[in-house]
Amino acid sequence: MIEILFNVIAPVLICAGIGFYWAKSGRSFHMETVTGLVTNIGAPTLIFSTLINLKMELSSFLEFGLLALYSLIAFLVIGISILKALRMNVRDYLPALAFPNTGNMGVPLCLFAFGEEGLAFALAFFTVYAILQFTLGVYIASGSSSLSQLAKTPLLYAVLVAMTIKLTGTVTPEWINDTTSLLGGITIPMMLMALGVSLANLSVQHLGRATVLSVIRLLLGFGVGLGLATIFGLEGTAKGVLIIECTMPVAVFNYLFALRYNRATGEIAGTVLISTLLSFLTLPILLTYLLV
Repeated sequence: MIEILFNVIAPVLICAGIGFYWAKSGRSFHMETVTGLVTNIGAPTLIFSTLINLKMELSSFLEFGLLALYSLIAFLVIGISILKALRMNVRDYLPALAFPNTGNMGVPLCLFAFGEEGLAFALAFFTVYAILQFTLGVYIASGSSSLSQLAKTPLLYAVLVAMTIKLTGTVTPEWINDTTSLLGGITIPMMLMALGVSLANLSVQHLGRATVLSVIRLLLGFGVGLGLATIFGLEGTAKGVLIIECTMPVAVFNYLFALRYNRATGEIAGTVLISTLLSFLTLPILLTYLLV
């Protein structure tokens, strides 16, 4: 069991560690460029390549995306209730509770823990959260509508095109398959190294409140993930991916949006850092529970 845990966690820690060391050693890492490449090219081509080569039923992929939506609704409802009970500003702190790191950490973990089937489920989950974070998440942080952003989200078009190909039974040329597979290959290592760089560059303030929110994020995620898995009778890979994705730490993009819209920047940075460190500590327990 220890070897299995090491095989799952080590690649994530090593890749993130490379990014952390890279930043701390003073080397240049253009976060905006890397994030743009991953968001606009890497992730869409990875999703496209995975979908057109999907061995599971397309309906299963879509149903898992619907579960992602249910989980987000639960996070929003419960998160608002918790923040109001703690008398904390909802617009400042709700994104940290509602939007976990389903991409940088969730996708690689699900791939290493459950293989290609886990990757497919994780990408369905990540796609829903990525689209909603860049629309609903921006709205929560900024207070203004961002529906126009939906039309600028390549992930959405990648899913629509791939689904059309699958539903019509179209055979894509080999060069398209190879190109999208090659480009999609940059996504996971770049996500993890970007995570490491982000953690190295965070300026943390108000650790007490950040620690409380971090613990709430992880406990809330596990509770919602386990609850949905139980309600819908999920087993095996589907149950494991759902719980892992829900239990991920605070997404780095929450900090970037907080920075852009001046929303408790220091405390949100603290939640990203502390929840990620706590997640690394609790991952062996979580994976032991899911893989045994």
